[in-house]
Amino acid sequence: MTHLEMLEAEAAHIFREVAGEFDRSTLLFSGGKDSIVMLHVALKAFAPAPLPFSLLHVDTGHNFPEVIAYRDRIVEKHGLRLDVASVQSYIDEGTLRERPDGTRNPLQTLPLLDAVRDGRFGAVFGGGRRDEEKARAKERVFSLRDEFGGWEPRRQRPELWQLYNGHHLPGEHFRVFPLSNWTELDVWQYIEHENIELPEIYFAHWREVFQRDGMWLAPGEWGGPRDDESVRERRVRYRTVGDMSCTGAVDSSAATVAEVITEISASRVTERGASRADDRMSEAAMEDRKREGYF
Repeated sequence: MTHLEMLEAEAAHIFREVAGEFDRSTLLFSGGKDSIVMLHVALKAFAPAPLPFSLLHVDTGHNFPEVIAYRDRIVEKHGLRLDVASVQSYIDEGTLRERPDGTRNPLQTLPLLDAVRDGRFGAVFGGGRRDEEKARAKERVFSLRDEFGGWEPRRQRPELWQLYNGHHLPGEHFRVFPLSNWTELDVWQYIEHENIELPEIYFAHWREVFQRDGMWLAPGEWGGPRDDESVRERRVRYRTVGDMSCTGAVDSSAATVAEVITEISASRVTERGASRADDRMSEAAMEDRKREGYF
């Protein structure tokens, strides 16, 4: 088996383990490359049978239009069920309040936890990879969450020989990460090998952006440049996709998958380190979100 075939087989095994152990599960699908690859592997793992779980998107309302269009197209193409947990609806009813900086990424936790509780999901698939940043590096494949969705390191189980313990108490659930052992380069090489369609923003294109905190941000419904910031048109692409307010573009001329692979191979900065403001809020930003129940 090749390296990619081994990664795919491991991820498929994890999907089948969850399908066998849990009555109800769901796959977090945002239209980002990791959730796209995760869905692709899951469809192959259960073919020709239909996918035995639904998709769930925690929608901030500040998503890239290209990504939402892609999400809806893929759901329709494969006849999947998509549940949407809307941050905007929580703001409208007064349960959540807009942040001064305009970003809604930290507001996703409550809608996600409510969706998990209401759906009675025992397992929630996520696209987290250990190479992304420190909080993900020490995660288990089966990450136990308490009745409040929080992560407690002392309660995590050993996973020797790819044996996963899915036992949990009522109200608890697992976050399951089938791509844990993949790297960003693995993801892109798999996309090339499988000829997987991606949203066009992953490739170099001309876009109006402005610079803030060393990142190129795109103006949108979330807001725009301040008085000392100017909008300009640059050729950019996105290495990771999230809320528009905290996801930065990078200067790039990579317009094909092969060119992206070449670019990543030469990069010494992780995708989140280069373009995600929410990871820069503090040294332990993602660790805090794990304990609160988001990641």
